[in-house]
Amino acid sequence: MDSKTKSWQPYVTVIVFCLLIFGFTAATILSPPMGFSETENRVLAEMPEVKINTILSGDFEADYEEYLTDQFVMRNQWISLKTSVERLLLKRESKDIYFAKDDYLIEKHTGSYETQMAQRNIVALTEFAQQYEEQFGQSHLSILIVPNAVDILSDKLPPFAESGGGNEYLEQISEILPEGIWFDGASVLREHTDEEIYYRTDHHWKTLAAFYVYQAWAERQGYTVPELTDYEIQTVTDCFEGTIQSKLGIGTAGDTIELFFPLTEPAYTVYRESTEITENSLYDYAALDTKDKYAVFLGGNEPFLRIRTAAPNGRKILVIKDSYANCFIPFMLGEFQEIDVLDLRYTNQRLSGILAEGGYTDILILYNASGFAEDMSISKLTPY
Repeated sequence: MDSKTKSWQPYVTVIVFCLLIFGFTAATILSPPMGFSETENRVLAEMPEVKINTILSGDFEADYEEYLTDQFVMRNQWISLKTSVERLLLKRESKDIYFAKDDYLIEKHTGSYETQMAQRNIVALTEFAQQYEEQFGQSHLSILIVPNAVDILSDKLPPFAESGGGNEYLEQISEILPEGIWFDGASVLREHTDEEIYYRTDHHWKTLAAFYVYQAWAERQGYTVPELTDYEIQTVTDCFEGTIQSKLGIGTAGDTIELFFPLTEPAYTVYRESTEITENSLYDYAALDTKDKYAVFLGGNEPFLRIRTAAPNGRKILVIKDSYANCFIPFMLGEFQEIDVLDLRYTNQRLSGILAEGGYTDILILYNASGFAEDMSISKLTPY
């Protein structure tokens, strides 16, 4: 190689580097932005509006960086490549997700429980419990915050792996609530860690886990306690790849989703956005043909859902929940004449008004731990 060629090498390297950096950035800016990522099942960041005050405060720069990250051209392919390289390097985690035993992908939820939001949500929950304890009584007001997989499947985690602090957060909640209202789902789940009670690729618990917790909750509440033999269990898909898998962008063995059908199923009617659906109404089988297969339960998350059953007992319950409740609610059909399901994230209705007009005999609050800690809508539990 002559001296003239050597002298050009640094310039060629710089030019190629600049083309890669600025070329991809230009392609990202010129490409039509995507509003929703079906792969990650979430809304993507939009181009922030240019304002003097946001530029001076630094908010514009932060929002624009988030926009570029979400809208970066070939984003999914780059995420997949990054994860594959990390696995080749024998890294035990990526993007706050452990590569755990038996092909489990388990989120750590680092920092979820240390924020001001997490503490404010405890205060809001406590104030709600104190306000309605006298009206409903301890036996008719239940709070169930389900631990995430990282705090239950400790035997699956890599050596010396740390959880995100979910156990301590739930202990903090249980200690501050009025006596008799908290239901300890964690102790139930720890008795079944040798079974598949969480999805390998998704953040939700499986239907089997919901059954075990419902069984224990029903016993405490004095309801009929079901057995597994009371159900026909059907696997409706074996290729579910959930939200955790999507964050990493890697191919994995698909999860199965099971539905539990009572051998003696009570008659019921579901009212969904003023539309009456009477057949197979608790399950949306069309969702099994989409990325978000977990939406087979209740058809996903809606602001408000009403289920009326043939149970002649006059009991009427309000379930305030996140998506963890979606596979739990079908087990409740035989115990309540009416089940109202409220997702605070998607409604602006005043909760105090719903409770005042609903004529409820029971309330159940059901969330997953990290979801509860991070949910900005928990403040709606308080009347002010």
